[in-house]
Amino acid sequence: MANTTTKLNPASDSTQQKTVDELSAQIETLRKDLSSLTETITELGREKKSELTDTARRKKAEAEEYISTQARDARDQATEFVSTQPATALGIAAGIGFLIGCLTSRR
Repeated sequence: MANTTTKLNPASDSTQQKTVDELSAQIETLRKDLSSLTETITELGREKKSELTDTARRKKAEAEEYISTQARDARDQATEFVSTQPATALGIAAGIGFLIGCLTSRR
């Protein structure tokens, strides 16, 4: 059998090295792009969180104000009712007390 050897073309080695170098550069560019995208998404998330937190705090304050106003109005109406119709208010209070007593008593 004849012994054959394959010689590599030096130009082919150079071309392959350029291709590997180009791929490496492209991979590095992709890594940088992904890092940049990750930072951008993180920043957007922080901004959205801050925005939602501010909105929630504002809504909470509005709800507290509304509830406070409604409670104050109900108290004022009850006070006015008791002042203008004390006998009726006393009868209603006695009736409610009787019902609560019936519901909570043991039989």
